[in-house]
Amino acid sequence: MAIKNYDELNSLELDTLREIGSVGTGNAATALSQMLGRQVRITLPEVRIMGYNEAIEWIGGPEEITAGVLVKLSGHLSGIMLSVQSLEFVNIVLNSMLSQTISDYSELAEMENSALVEVGNIMISTFINALSGLAGMDVNLTVPAFTVDMQGAILAVPMAEYGGQSDYIMTIGGNFVCDNKQVPCRLLMSPDLRSLNALLRKLGVSDE
Repeated sequence: MAIKNYDELNSLELDTLREIGSVGTGNAATALSQMLGRQVRITLPEVRIMGYNEAIEWIGGPEEITAGVLVKLSGHLSGIMLSVQSLEFVNIVLNSMLSQTISDYSELAEMENSALVEVGNIMISTFINALSGLAGMDVNLTVPAFTVDMQGAILAVPMAEYGGQSDYIMTIGGNFVCDNKQVPCRLLMSPDLRSLNALLRKLGVSDE
């Protein structure tokens, strides 16, 4: 039966989405490891159904400054995917790719921004390719957008996009562990309701 709100997902559907998240984020961690030349793995992925304020708190609070790489999804799956990159994660990337670090996001220049966009885009693309293969869905990605802002402002994008559909947002994602140290960098996917129902049908856990 088609769901009309994210909080209607049952335990089987949540477990199925969690498994999708596990495969997607695992592949993203492998791609990141290859890019950085460092050991990278993923924590146990989470599937969360949250109100927008709760979601903002979950990724660190509304006033926390962070970098974000945002991609919009279209085709069989519509929605957004977001890579939220903490300063600690940013410095791991910059140190590995450019042999430099920063103490503040204001120090980012064009070359550093390009490296962070490339990393975010590779992780997002790898996640979506894994999902597409498992579900047999064609998904198109826009050119990634990069921003440095308060997390409340970054998460306002999906809120503005899908807030009319539901009071909730669904996120699938996890944190990365680099050189055996957990690094705050969340990969979050949020499909719209139509796409979520289509995905569940493709995965065989919904009849309609």
